[in-house]
Amino acid sequence: MTKTPQTEISPSSRVFAALKDLDVRHEIIECNPELSDTRVFCEHYGYSLEQSVNVIVAVGKSEPRQFVACVLLATSRLDINHCVRQRMGVRRASFASPEETQRMTGMEIGGVTALGLPQSLPLWVDHRVMEPEFIILGGGSRSIKLKISPDFFQRIDNVTIVEGLASIPG
Repeated sequence: MTKTPQTEISPSSRVFAALKDLDVRHEIIECNPELSDTRVFCEHYGYSLEQSVNVIVAVGKSEPRQFVACVLLATSRLDINHCVRQRMGVRRASFASPEETQRMTGMEIGGVTALGLPQSLPLWVDHRVMEPEFIILGGGSRSIKLKISPDFFQRIDNVTIVEGLASIPG
């Protein structure tokens, strides 16, 4: 039996397989893909930004290029110039382009999630994400969100909880 390469498996299928493997309770929230951006989603569907998270792919600008998926509350900002750059050990880091994000994750911006990512992609989670009772995050496509306890991050091998990965704007 030949194994299907990860790139040929739909992102949502990888997400649901990861949820099953982790045996974690979750709620699937279907959404209009046009309303998938976090702020718009929260306003339209009545969820709090304080419980919503974004998954942002960052890239180190040195060769060989390094990528990392960063998870942070929607009310915070990724500290790309200090924390991310220093943890990567590079002189310059930036946000990955939408094309790079899709190539690395197989997911579109607005649907990127922390589940079903390639094992080779480190996953850094801002410590504040672990505080709410539940979080809302992408489901692998722009038409699905997940309501889930942040405790699931502790079950993923390549996750690092990072103090100060993001900051709350004053």
